Amino acid sequence: MVNNMVRRSFFSSRILLFQLQHLRVLPPKTCIKSIPVASHPISRQFCDGTEVTGSYKEPVTQASHDEDVTDEKLDEILFTMEKSPRSGRKICNVYVDNLCNAGNLSAALRLVQALHDRNIILSLNAYDRLLAVAAAKCEIDVLCQVFKDMIFYLECVPSASFLTLARAFLKISDHALLLRLIKDVSKLEVPRSTVVLNRIIFAFSECRQFDKAITIFEQMKDLKCKPDLVTYNTVLDLLGRAGRIDEMLCQFASIKESGIKPDFISYNTLLNQLRKVGRLDLSLVYFKEMNESGIEADLLTYTALIRSFCQSGNIEEALRLFNDMKMRQVRPSIYIYRSLVDGLNKMGNVELAAAFSQEMNASLPDLAGPKDFKRKGR
Repeated sequence: MVNNMVRRSFFSSRILLFQLQHLRVLPPKTCIKSIPVASHPISRQFCDGTEVTGSYKEPVTQASHDEDVTDEKLDEILFTMEKSPRSGRKICNVYVDNLCNAGNLSAALRLVQALHDRNIILSLNAYDRLLAVAAAKCEIDVLCQVFKDMIFYLECVPSASFLTLARAFLKISDHALLLRLIKDVSKLEVPRSTVVLNRIIFAFSECRQFDKAITIFEQMKDLKCKPDLVTYNTVLDLLGRAGRIDEMLCQFASIKESGIKPDFISYNTLLNQLRKVGRLDLSLVYFKEMNESGIEADLLTYTALIRSFCQSGNIEEALRLFNDMKMRQVRPSIYIYRSLVDGLNKMGNVELAAAFSQEMNASLPDLAGPKDFKRKGR
């Protein structure tokens, strides 16, 4: 048997290969005893398409909740990683996956934290697995801890992970845990903390948890990482989709009060939501303000306004904007043509409606369609 001191020195030199810069997070307060291991050959394919072959010692899947990841067992895991350095992380993924399959989430967390303490960071797949299991078990404390680990240790966290976090809060009415998470995330360096919080707000908005999204937004105002233009634009959109138009207009006013200049996204969001509720009067006010601010109208601006004028029966103004858009070489959308054709037919101008319909059909390959209006993640 290899002398423990020599063995640990050997491990220390190899661990440097896996070292990544990270922030420390408090480990879960879980005390468990041991994970039995079994040695057998493997051949596993992971999500990134790579395949791990060979033999290694893997935790037995019948792990119970009173077991622990001791230093000795951790050394065995590291020794396994030494035998396949290029697939070291993936082998650790298998350990985490087996513990999750056994329902031993606490042991999986203990293993992850023990690896963190040795500057070894797991892959995104392992964190996502833990996040999904915690969400399925409605263990919100664990979910928040895993999410914070992902944010602190990984350079890039996908939108799906943010959505998993948001969906887990669907059945949670108490905002205390959420606000605690937001406060912890805000400790990241600016501007990354603001970017992460913006993505959390967007995820909650996508899950139609508008009140929780607004709660996070209001909390940001009291934190080091203040709301930026992306935050405000996200909030404008979610309030509009929730039908809370008066609140949306108040938040738009607060953008300028906070010293931030609205951009074309701010105005387009406003115009599109006002169109949906038939507020053409306000649409014209904000369109004029947009022009006076030196912000050029784009496809979304013209689409919202022309559809608004067509819906209100002001086809002349809709046609004027359509010609103005063409002069500015802004590519028309199929929605604009459909609105013009429908509006002209309602006004009894069947010949001009037929002409626009023919022009639309001839231009279909070049027209902006649904994909050009698809909302994108923040």
